[in-house]
Order: sequence, then structure tokens, then C-alpha cells
Amino acid sequence: MSEASRPSTAHAVVVGGSMAGMLAAAAVKDHVDSVEIIEAHEIPQGSGPRTGVPQAAHIHMLQTGGAEAIETLLPGSVELLLAAGAHRIPVTTNMVIYSPEGWYRRWRRTTHYLISASRDLIDFVVREQVLKDPRVTVRTHTRAVGLLGDGRAVTGVRVRTADGVEDTLHADLVVDASGQSTRTPHWLAQLGTTGLAHDEIDSGLVYASRIYRAPVPTHDWPMVGVQADPRLPGPGNAGGLLPIEGDRWHVSLMGAPGGHPTRDADAFEPFARSLRHPVLADLLAPAEPLTDVSLTHSTANRRHRYERLAHWPEGLVVLGDSAATFNPVYAQGISVAAQGAVALRDLLAKGLNPGLARRAQRAIARPIDHAWALATGQDIHFPTTKGKSPTLADRLLHRYVSRLSRTATGSFHAATALTDVLALQASPATLVAPRAALTALFGPLRAPLDRPQFTQAERDLLNGLDRADGFPGW
Repeated sequence: MSEASRPSTAHAVVVGGSMAGMLAAAAVKDHVDSVEIIEAHEIPQGSGPRTGVPQAAHIHMLQTGGAEAIETLLPGSVELLLAAGAHRIPVTTNMVIYSPEGWYRRWRRTTHYLISASRDLIDFVVREQVLKDPRVTVRTHTRAVGLLGDGRAVTGVRVRTADGVEDTLHADLVVDASGQSTRTPHWLAQLGTTGLAHDEIDSGLVYASRIYRAPVPTHDWPMVGVQADPRLPGPGNAGGLLPIEGDRWHVSLMGAPGGHPTRDADAFEPFARSLRHPVLADLLAPAEPLTDVSLTHSTANRRHRYERLAHWPEGLVVLGDSAATFNPVYAQGISVAAQGAVALRDLLAKGLNPGLARRAQRAIARPIDHAWALATGQDIHFPTTKGKSPTLADRLLHRYVSRLSRTATGSFHAATALTDVLALQASPATLVAPRAALTALFGPLRAPLDRPQFTQAERDLLNGLDRADGFPGW
């Protein structure tokens, strides 16, 4: 920010010490004099769990677009994650994925990667990088209870401590990163800003997760996933296994109403065996469970359409889950928040000028648009979904993308077209570009695989396990 456009002493307040809150602080800290984060709970000193993050119990990964955005905001963060035990998984080289159209090949060429780690570790590495900056402080055990200002400009927040003491914090910029519990729609209405549109599309998916001690070394171990097929009768069930720090596997199973998993530990592996392929259950059989089963029903796609409001107050920006949440099965939340934070940072570099907040909200909406199209474009095709039914155009597009996905099981070019979008590095519109359409028309260039594609080295490790019944050959 130029000195001419910055107030004599510029101060920013970030509501929420969440991942999005830390990324927001990273985005603004070089463009103001001080940043204060308002957090309702305690901030962990190390890599322990943070209160108020129930989704931390479930598998997490950073898409390429998200990892690169975090690296842009906090250089060196990816290497710090890897040094702490996170895994870098090349796409699709180290992925064993059973899509509705078949097994994806593990191409030796790769264009993208995933960062796989526990949510607690990801939070810790990002938080440590942000809070080592002396310009960033945290006020814990404090909640934001309202906005200062009016419909034209937000000038700060009202806060309340755990013992009921209220205070006012004035700021040149307020960023709401408080998550799904955001009160911004209510606060805007109090300031006279009405007409906010809200979308919700809920497949009814239930998540059950557990951490295991892996029975084999996890260095270079692939991600393993069995995806749901909305074309099949019955509930859409799925599951995924990610290697995380400490030679552990993080496993999440998902099921729709009528066939969802439970907290019953004895039912976890049988549910995994009920998926479209038993690969996850077979891998878990020799593994040692380290945790109980964690369950969540909060998997709906929700979005506040702030960017569509006719009037938007100066000095207010909404980021992360406060703006949009996605079905976690698509692993988009952190990556979208990081890309939104980069958009905010880039605009702040041009100055804290009139119209900044509105421009930032529209820029933040762009990565949300891409992720929203991916998540809801799949979820609306499950019979249990509430909030929207597929139109004829939706059905035709789904059939086309399904054909492209089938082509991707035997075509590197088709696989790359899909992973460009899934990695949040290309718009979903690129899937219907002429080259992708021509690739889909020709279909797969190789015969479909009839079993999961583990390498010989991985099979040797599995076959070497001390099991009376041996290891299945699939």
C-alpha cells in the first residue's frame, strides 16, 4: 500500500482465529500497521487441536491451487509442512482412485500435487508463520458481537469477553473469518443492508473418520479413494485414505441418508467393505486404530452471495467459510480461503482506497464460483440432495463430464483436463473447451483397469504383512 493511500495509522481487525482468519491476517499484515485477531477460544501453543474445529477430525488435503496460494502469502510454508511430516502426493502418480467411471491410472507424468497432513498440523504451521510477525496480535476468549459504522462504511467491531465485558475496536478494515457461525448477514441487516441471497445444497452426507497406525511405511504411500456413483440405486457411499505425519493413515467414510456410517467402532471397517470396492477395508484390516470414530452431519454446501448486493459498505470483507462452505468430500475449503486471501492481498497492494472492500468481495467470489460449480454440480445428482434438483442442462453436462471422466481412465490429456479443475487451477468452463471436448469424443486410449493399480513395491509391502489369511490380490 502506498503511503499516500494509507491512513496515518492503519489498523485491521480479523474476526476469527480460524485457518481463514490466519490467512486473512497474512494477506493484510504488510499493508497496515497492525492486525488484531479476535478469537472466541484459546489459541494452541503447539500443534494440538484448536477448539471449535470439528472438521479437524476428518481427512484434509491442500489442492495445488491452495498450497500455492498459502506459499504466496507465507513463503516457505509448504517446506515447513513437509519437514513436519506432511506428504506431497503427485497427481495422479500417487493416487489410487475408483471413480464412478472406473479406476484412474497412475500416470508417471504429473502436473499437480496434494499436500496431505492432519488439520492440526496444517493449522499449526500456518498459525506459527503468521503470529511470529510482531504486527499481528490475538485477543482470545473474545467474541465479536456487532459492527461499528453504518450501511456506507464499517469502522470496527463491538466485542464481548468471556466474562461479559464489552468493548469497541475501531479499524480501517474488518475481515470476517468467523466461519459457518458468521453473524455478518444479521449485522448487515442491522446496518440497513438487505437483500442478501443465500444458497444451500445439501446431499445429506454423513462423515465418519478415524486415524490408524499404518502397517507399512507411509513415505510415498498413495492416497486411496472410492468415490460414490450417483447413477447407482441406494445411498451414495464413499471413502478415502490419506497418509499423514507420524506413519499414520487418516481415513474418512461417507454415506448419504439410508446408508450413513455411525460412531460404532466395530461398524467402521464393515462400512468400508460395503463401498463399491473393498480396497479400503482390506488396507485397514491389518492397521491399528488409534482413535475413536468421529462423526459429523454438517456437510452441506452453503453460500452467501455478498458479491451480488447492490450496496456494500467500505471497510468490510468476508472470507472463508463465512462466505461459503462446501461438502468436505471435495477438499476445497482451505484452498478456496487461501485463494481468496491472495485476491485480498493483491488488491490491498494498490491501496486502501474507496471501493476496495467491494472489489475484494467480488474477487473472493471467483475461486468460490469455481469450487461451488464443482461441488454442487456433483451433489445435485444424488437423490437425497435438498436445495436444488438438476435441470435438463445439468443432466446433459453431467453426462458429458462423466464421459470425459471415463476417457480420463485411459487418457493422460483427459485426466489433466480434469485435474487442472480439481486442483483449483482452471475454471470448470475449460472442461467444455474444444480440446477437452474432442478428447472426450475419442474416448479412452487404453483399456480400463479392472483393479486398483498398486505398484509392485507397494504390493510387496502388503504381501509381507504377518497375516494368517494373506493379503488379497484384487
